Parts: sequence; C-alpha cells; structure tokens
Amino acid sequence: MNKIQLIVNSVLAAAVVALFIIFFTVNPHAKKTANHEVVVDAELLPIAIINTDSILKHYTLAVESTEKLMSSYETSTVQLDTKAKAFQKEYETFQRDVMDFQRKVEANAFLSRERAESEQNRLQKKEQELLKKQQDLENLRQKLSNDFMEQQASLTQQLSDSIRQYLNDYNVDGHYHLILNDAALMNKVAGYDITSEVIEGLNARYK
Repeated sequence: MNKIQLIVNSVLAAAVVALFIIFFTVNPHAKKTANHEVVVDAELLPIAIINTDSILKHYTLAVESTEKLMSSYETSTVQLDTKAKAFQKEYETFQRDVMDFQRKVEANAFLSRERAESEQNRLQKKEQELLKKQQDLENLRQKLSNDFMEQQASLTQQLSDSIRQYLNDYNVDGHYHLILNDAALMNKVAGYDITSEVIEGLNARYK
C-alpha cells in the first residue's frame, strides 16, 4: 500500500513541478503612462495565487486520470509478479533435477552412458531455456517501468496544459498581471488566493 502511495505522490509531485509558475501575462486593458509602464493599484496588486497541490487533489480530471494510471500499474505489477513466481518455481524444479543428476552420477546409478548423456543434454537445454526466460522477464520488467514513466509524463503534461488553458480563459480580460503557484512564495497574503474558484471552474468545464 505504501508503494502505491509513493507512486501517487510522485505523479502529483511531477505535476506540481510542471505547474510551478503557471501563468504570466500583461493586462491588455491596463492603463499606461506616457512611457508605457503599467499602472498598478498600490493597495491591491493585480495578482492571484493558486495552490496546485490542492488543485491536483480536487480536479476531477486529475483524480480520475491518476486513478486510471494506478490501476494500470497495479495490473501490470500483478502480471509481472505472476510470471516471476512461475519462473521461480520452474527454476527450483530445475535445481532439484540437477542435484538429482549429480547424485546419480556419483552413485553410478545410470544404466548406461547414453542414458546419463541424454539426461545431461536435457538439463543443459533446460538451463538455456531458463536463461532466456529470465532475460525475457527482465525485459518485461524494464518495459513496464518505461511505459509507466511515459504515461506519468504524459499525464503531467495533460494536466499542465489543461490548467494553463483554463487560467488563460479565466484571465482573458487581463485582470491579473500574474497568477502564481503559492509554492513559489515565502508567505501568503489573504485575499489573493483563487484556488477554490479555479477548482470549481475546472470541474465544471470537465463535466
């Protein structure tokens, strides 16, 4: 269970990094002085703050996509574990056969040299077969790991694009000059956080 939680956290952490500073734009409707500097209200800066951790935990698309990714990972893990256990069982049987062959050779128990050679050839062939299965299993393990990382990166990009596009639409009138992730701030100031509004808007658009 802890392993699954670590993976969920890694997905969310990757998305948070991708969304560290979500949006930057200049208010197209802001009044300008003769030297074209933007006039800023000294009492209330035209900025907004969002908490991407909270957005990713409550944005339905993020929740459903992460759950789907975890389900895919769990299914792949079960398949890999099943193959690994089958291989282990087959390898243990092979080891017993090898030890049995060695005891028979030492006890001179084979009825003929041909019989001993035939058993030796069978064991050598089985060994090569197991080596190939072991390599196939390792290749599958690596493939599943690579597939998971690619899906994770794709999900992070999808969520980043979705939130960025929503914020572009949300701020289409240029009311905010900056929309920042609060992870970039040393302290929080009341009145600037729009996280709840963004989550509500994202979920409404997703539905």
